[in-house]
Formats: sequence, structure tokens, C-alpha cells
Amino acid sequence: MKKIKFTKHFEKSFKKRIAPHSNLSRKFASRLKIFQENPHHSMLRNHALIGAKVGKKAFSIGEDLRIVYSEDEDFFIFYDVGSHNQVY
Repeated sequence: MKKIKFTKHFEKSFKKRIAPHSNLSRKFASRLKIFQENPHHSMLRNHALIGAKVGKKAFSIGEDLRIVYSEDEDFFIFYDVGSHNQVY
């Protein structure tokens, strides 16, 4: 299982957009566990990004919440979390 690295931008976005809301924090934890077990689980709606974010991917943690990340041999690197408009 690959480990996850959080960028400083991700940590800042998480503190502002997710952490203050207990329901979003729980949903984040739940989806993160699913992601770690199977990054391509259909519930996550994982997909490659295009345009300025080509080379990165995103998955859903809620109806309009996304995590933008990339992957290397050893890690998943999380870049941003927020609504569609916030992260794209």
C-alpha cells in the first residue's frame, strides 16, 4: 500500500474547507480509507485531469468535494481539496 504525502497547500485547504465541519471530516476519513484500499473504487469516481492539471488525478469525497493528487512509485501526493470550482 502506497503512503500519502500532503502538500502544504493541501493542508491549508483541508484546515479551511474540511476540518471545521465534522460531517465533512468523517466523510473525508471514510473515503480516504477506501482510496487507500482501492484507489479505483467506483464510489470515488477517480479520473485523470486535463488542461492545466494534466498529469494529476482527482477523486470525489462528496457530491461536490474533490481531492486532486498525483502518484509516483512510492507515494500518492495530495495537492488540493475542495469544491469543483475551488480545485479546478
